[in-house]
Amino acid sequence: MKKVQNATRRPLLLAWMAVAYFSLFTLYSSLLTSCGSDRQTFLLEGTFKGFNQGELYIYGVDGSYRLDTISVVKGVFRYEVALEDSVTLALVFPNFSELPIFAEPQAEVEIVGDASHLKETKISGTEMNEAMTSFRMKTSQMTPPEAAQAAEAFIRENPASPISLYILNKYFTQVPKPDYKKAISLITELRKAQPDEPSLKGLAEKMKGLENLRDGATLPSFTAKDINGKTVSSTDLNATVNVIYTWAKWNYESVNMQRQLAFFQKQYEGKMKVVGICVDADQKGCRQTAEKDSVKWSIVNDGKMWESPLVQKLGLSFVPDNIMTDSKGKVIAHTLRINELQDKARPLLDEKSP
Repeated sequence: MKKVQNATRRPLLLAWMAVAYFSLFTLYSSLLTSCGSDRQTFLLEGTFKGFNQGELYIYGVDGSYRLDTISVVKGVFRYEVALEDSVTLALVFPNFSELPIFAEPQAEVEIVGDASHLKETKISGTEMNEAMTSFRMKTSQMTPPEAAQAAEAFIRENPASPISLYILNKYFTQVPKPDYKKAISLITELRKAQPDEPSLKGLAEKMKGLENLRDGATLPSFTAKDINGKTVSSTDLNATVNVIYTWAKWNYESVNMQRQLAFFQKQYEGKMKVVGICVDADQKGCRQTAEKDSVKWSIVNDGKMWESPLVQKLGLSFVPDNIMTDSKGKVIAHTLRINELQDKARPLLDEKSP
């Protein structure tokens, strides 16, 4: 009788175990799915021929993502970061060339390229990155005017795309001599298609600021705090020659300009005043670089990069950029290379006071 009972219980026990196992499996799968849906990370992987070892910089072009570094070992790198929202990143190479990366939560993007032909780098994994790659390939062999025409066509055809905002800045606002009317026209189109994009409003204000940089115009009045908490304002710029410039520790040309300005100002002590605006998101790194280079003048860094109210008000558009004024705040010149700036300033500084 016991054998019959045991025989009867065994299938029941096995059935119960199967149900329990299935329930646990379902719960485990559910937990995995739940964790997967909350996994707000972005993965960037890449291989570069001709770039065996070194570091890359990466930052958010609108200031929403801090500056970070990526190590490259044997031509390969991997970078994973938590993201709450989509963001446009700039990947900066040792020669200061940049590639835009359109990052999204839960997305994986792959970069394959040759360090000697960065314009031909392929970025894949999402529609936006592949569309941007296609645009770069299309314009890589074009002349600057042809590339600008292609950029305008892309923007007008895709006004709702984040790519258009990046291209707008690259070809129409962050250039030495912007076409103000065309830039404002394109900004207007993008604002209609992207009414909730906050940076577009700031960009419109920046273009108004750019108009203030016309030679002979008056420098807009401003007040800001430097990295040491000291107040700096437009009224302080009352020397024979005054220079406001932008820099970032990841941009060699701008750091070199800062060093050259320090040497140049020392030659004309008392006749030349300088104010620097650091567009690094990393305020600590900005301070360390300024101290290392023994910069004596005020450095402004509010951590907002290109969204900085001061940067937008003055119409400064890229790194390095600069404005030169006289003692009354009249714009003498802007967007000069360091040798051009010195050549322009030297005759004024060498003049003897009446």
